[in-house]
Amino acid sequence: MKKIIRNKYWQEGEPFVWGSAAALTLILILTFSLLFVIFRNGIAVYWPSSLVSFEMNDGSLHLGEIVQDADQSGLHRYQVKIANRDLYGLDFKWLDNTDIKNMSFPVEAVLLERQEYGNFHGFLTTLNLPTLNIEEDSLWLRFKSALEALGPDIAKIDETQSELNALNYRLEAVDAQIADRLSQGGAVAPDLTVLHDKKVALHQQFEELVARLQDLESTLQQNNAVFIDASGQEKVIALTAIVRAYQPNSMSVLGKTGLYISKVWELFFSEPRESNTEGGLFPAIFGTIMLIFIMSIFSFPLGVLAGIYLREYAKAGFLVRLVRIAVNNLAGIPSIVYGIFGLAFFVYGIGSSIDQVFFSQHLPAPTFGTGGILWASLTLGLLTVPVVIVSTEEALGAIPSGLRESSFALGSTKFQTLTRILLPMASPGIMTGFILAMARAAGEVAPLMITGVVKLAPSLPLDGNFPFFHLDRKFMHLGFHIYDIGFQSPNVEAAKPMVFVTTLLLLAIVIAMTSSAIVLRNKMKKKFAVTH
Repeated sequence: MKKIIRNKYWQEGEPFVWGSAAALTLILILTFSLLFVIFRNGIAVYWPSSLVSFEMNDGSLHLGEIVQDADQSGLHRYQVKIANRDLYGLDFKWLDNTDIKNMSFPVEAVLLERQEYGNFHGFLTTLNLPTLNIEEDSLWLRFKSALEALGPDIAKIDETQSELNALNYRLEAVDAQIADRLSQGGAVAPDLTVLHDKKVALHQQFEELVARLQDLESTLQQNNAVFIDASGQEKVIALTAIVRAYQPNSMSVLGKTGLYISKVWELFFSEPRESNTEGGLFPAIFGTIMLIFIMSIFSFPLGVLAGIYLREYAKAGFLVRLVRIAVNNLAGIPSIVYGIFGLAFFVYGIGSSIDQVFFSQHLPAPTFGTGGILWASLTLGLLTVPVVIVSTEEALGAIPSGLRESSFALGSTKFQTLTRILLPMASPGIMTGFILAMARAAGEVAPLMITGVVKLAPSLPLDGNFPFFHLDRKFMHLGFHIYDIGFQSPNVEAAKPMVFVTTLLLLAIVIAMTSSAIVLRNKMKKKFAVTH
């Protein structure tokens, strides 16, 4: 009897059901563990931590944020971010619990976020404000009021810098026009004179703006503050070099929440600083989204058309079987191989030809004959198009043949059947392939390193200068940003928090874009559902 029950147990496939359930459970646990680690480390990066003063047994003093504490070799140790890189040459220090005499949380301790050299931890002692008239009883309030008073002037510096960038772009355009006229010979001499006069005028405006910018910067830099570190060492810091200043030990929860929101706002809408380890990620966010958008424009139509042809029009035979094998194999080729192909075919092949025909006046400096967002998008398009082809074929093949025969019986042509019946019904499956392709493209880094991504892009691929879309420009990408600051940064330990933030942000973008596509797919599925 027991043998019969055991045989029935195996025949009904119960072990395989439990095995599948265990595998699914394990995958879910690993997935949610990964998301939890990234979310926990990324979401807490910008929360203001308390500054702790450590008095050591040898009389030395340290002031910093406790990053982690751990038990090592029977000792309890603290990893402390002491900052003040320009004074100490390092950002972090390990302190043994046995060497610590006392720990305190001084209310007057100040944390400065600076344009250079990272954060500064210390105490405010003196203010020098020759160009500002600030009347406050408290030294700290005078300092905060001075930073606020400099806000409009710092905004003027940014505006002037933007004007300089615009003038520089116009000067480059005039230089290109002059080179084009010279290549045509002397028949356009009057036009050439006008262009030279225009260049001189623009150059004069440029020099005037540079002089105005230098005067404004030199005036503002006269305002400075004197700080001391935990050991009493003085440091003079110009107020214009300070991005943000606060006293975390005296802040309320509401105040810390407001500061946290301001840092998140900076992350989304500001440019990076400090070798990409501080500041915002707007150029990388913009570059990632624009890359996926351009890639989708090329890969989705091409993949759908190829899938339609293979399923509906191509005659079965050796060639079609060979094409299907090739498509399936292309989906498994390492992405770096696509990057090398993109460099050779798009950049050195098509790009160099475009330069010789349309931008010969710029040579030997390449325009399209170097990496750019267009070639990176086309490379990723080739990488993802096999997924779209296979999903399109599978979606069309899943439609019952009776629907085709019914349509033909009613007098519809093959094209009408395809466009009015088959494609609408296959659209959910096609969208599934597109979602997978988009998610894979968002995380690829290796092909981009060869075809156009850079550590820091001076200009966005989209701006207010004609022709507005600059597909030849290099760009930033969140995936490459993670690789750069995580493995190429000169200060990897200080860059670690930004790695988690960037990873969390990339996941959020991928989830948001794929979720939108999934919602659209589900609507299509309900609208064109087939009842068997």
